[in-house]
Formats: sequence, structure tokens, C-alpha cells
Amino acid sequence: MTPRGLASTARTAKRRAASGAKGKAASGAKPAKGRPVGLRLAGIDAARGLALLGMMATHVLPTFESDAQLTPTWVGLVFSGRASALFAVLAGVGLALSTGKQQPLEGSGLAAARRGIACRALVVGAVGLSLGGLEVNIAIILVHYAALFLCVLPFIGLGAKRLFGLAAAWVLVTPVLAYLLRPWLLAARPPLQLGHNPGWEDLSTPARMLGDLFLTGYYPVFQWIAYLLIGLAVGRLAVSTAVVQVLLLAGGTVVAVLAKWLGIVMMEDWGGLAALQARFADPAYPLDSLLQVNLAGIEQSGSWWWLATAAPHSGTTLDLLHTSGVAAAVIGACLLLGRLGQWVELDLLLPLRGAGAMTLSLYTAHLCVMAALYGQPLPAGWTVEAVYWAQAAAVVVIGTAIAALRWRGPLEWPAHAANRLGRYQPARLR
Repeated sequence: MTPRGLASTARTAKRRAASGAKGKAASGAKPAKGRPVGLRLAGIDAARGLALLGMMATHVLPTFESDAQLTPTWVGLVFSGRASALFAVLAGVGLALSTGKQQPLEGSGLAAARRGIACRALVVGAVGLSLGGLEVNIAIILVHYAALFLCVLPFIGLGAKRLFGLAAAWVLVTPVLAYLLRPWLLAARPPLQLGHNPGWEDLSTPARMLGDLFLTGYYPVFQWIAYLLIGLAVGRLAVSTAVVQVLLLAGGTVVAVLAKWLGIVMMEDWGGLAALQARFADPAYPLDSLLQVNLAGIEQSGSWWWLATAAPHSGTTLDLLHTSGVAAAVIGACLLLGRLGQWVELDLLLPLRGAGAMTLSLYTAHLCVMAALYGQPLPAGWTVEAVYWAQAAAVVVIGTAIAALRWRGPLEWPAHAANRLGRYQPARLR
């Protein structure tokens, strides 16, 4: 070989060695001290664990006092509508983090990711349909959750700017379209069941099932796609940086406060509440209390004032803005706590992030416990509050133990396997 050839070979070898060293550093075998490794996942999992505990609180604890005025309890005022919305926004964040983070996947990688997400959604949907047969007074989110995963597949490859723009349009337009379509669906024969938990038997009437899932159900997928779009957009940001975390906390708080304030003004000062009370005459359910806690199951038709509320589970523009703002603020706060924990070298988020890493299993177990208790007198010495705190403690302890052992939850295994199977790309022969 000529001297020039030897020099060229040496330069090539040097470049390969440098590239290999760079790749090892990027894979993070031993990160530099103080670098926020795992910050995103820890904060996101902690927020998901908080969402799970909040949803459990609305399932177990009363959201209204047992008086004639149906006075809202602190649980209804704090968690109703917000916990489930946080859960949905976090679903979008998780999808973004698993499909390229700030740089969305493209080409065959994007196609493989979509297949994996679809397969995982089928597993979650199957669990939800199985739980739909439980006799329990709880609106189960899993089938809606699976439908949301499938609906956002076309948007997985978009960047943050386009996702925020699309989410804004979705928040503004879909509540109006849902308001126009809902009466037509409710007039069907037989009428749709408001807040119905879909089970396997509902597959025999797919049109009714889809109508309930997308427009009349407890978690209307048509409007709730906005939550996943917002979550996808947030996940496309540099969420490991302090600037983005502070912006999420501050911006989310401002949006949440303004949306709720505008809803109160439109109801109290502009005559919205009086107009709706004239059409909603049910003394057993005072409308002013429902507007503070929950409009699920209420037929919101006959007056455009329904679109002016910011009530939980109303699916209006102000409701979507308020709950999305709360979700962004919670995510920002959890990420900042994760940063603080790394600074003081203490895992402040472990109790929450452990539960958040296996929400499918823990949520399913919670529903099974509640189904076993449904319609039965509580054991001697137990109160409703004790039932909740016992389950919350079990969720935290089990989640922490599984996280410490670095295991997956029992239902997370098939979901993960389905995702891996969908993403599988056989090697091509050359």
C-alpha cells in the first residue's frame, strides 16, 4: 500500500474510533456529574402517579356533600376533571418521548413506531373491554384511552409548532361540532347511554359504541384528542431544561386561571347560569354545584350557553384550556422537583414515579377492588376515607418496590411486548 493509502486508512480508523467513543458517551454509560440524566422520565412518571391517585380519589371519596344543595367537597373541587385530563396529556408526552423527543421520527422508523403504538393500544383496549363488565360505579377510561392512541397516530411525526397550532384549533372547533352532533346521536333509537362503560358485548353494535366513545361518553374522544396533541407538543420541547420546566409551570398556571375565571364571569356576570337553569330544572341536582364539579352525564343541548362553561367534564373550550393548563403546570412542577432532587442527591419523586411507571396494572387492580366492594357494606371499623388511603398507600408501596427492583408491572409486560412486536422490522436482504 502506498504512503498516501496508509495515511488515508489511518485517518479513517481515527474517525471511526472517535465516532465510537462519541456514541458510547451519547448512550450515557457514565454521565458527567450533575447532568440531569433520567430527569424527564422521572418527572413524567411522577406526574402520572399523581394523576392516578387523583383519579382514585374521585372514584372512592365523595365529590359532593350529602346535603340538599350538593355542596362540592374538596375532592370534587381539586381533582374532578383535572386528574383524568392530566392522565391524557401525559399520554401524549409519553408518545413524544418514545418517538424521537425533539426530533420526530421519519420514514421507516416513524412507520414502525406507529405500528408499535397501535399494538399497545389494542392491549390497553382489550383490558378496558374486559373491565367494562365489572359492576362498579366508576367511569373506566381505558377503552377511550386506547381510542385516543389510535386517533393521534397521524400526528406522531409532527414537530412542536405544528402540534401546538393543531391543538389550538382542536380546542376551539371540536366543542362546537360536538354540541351540534350530540343531539342527533341522543335522538337515536335506542338512545346512547351517557357515561356507559364499553364491554366486549358492545362490539356487536359498533356504531353505538363509537358514538358513545367519541361524543356522549364520560371521556369524549373527539374533544379529548386535544389533550394528546398538547401532550405531544410538550414532549417535543426540551423538557429537561429548567427554562421549559418553569415555562410549563408558569404558563400552565396562567392559562388555567384565566380559563376558569372567564367561565365564572360568563356564568355569573353575563347571565349564563340563569339561562341554563331555565332549561335544566331538576331540583335534585343543583346546576351551580354541578358546574363546579362534574357535568358528565348531563345532556348539554338546547342552549349555546353550555359552551361557555368551564365545568369539569363539560368538554368545552374553556374546560379543555383549564384542565390542559393544570396538566402543564403539574408536569412542570414534577420536572422541577426532579431537578431539585438531583441537586440534593435525593430521589424526591420515587413514591410517585414508581406508581406512575405501572399505572395500567395499578389502575386495573384499583377497579377490581372497587368492584368487590360495590354494593357491599364496609368492614367493621372502616370508613370511605380509610378505603381510599389504604389503596393509595398500597399503590405507593407497590410502585416504589417495583421501581426499586426495576421491574415492569404485570400488565405493562404485554403492552410493552405488543409495542416491541409492532415496531419489529426484519432485516432486508441486499
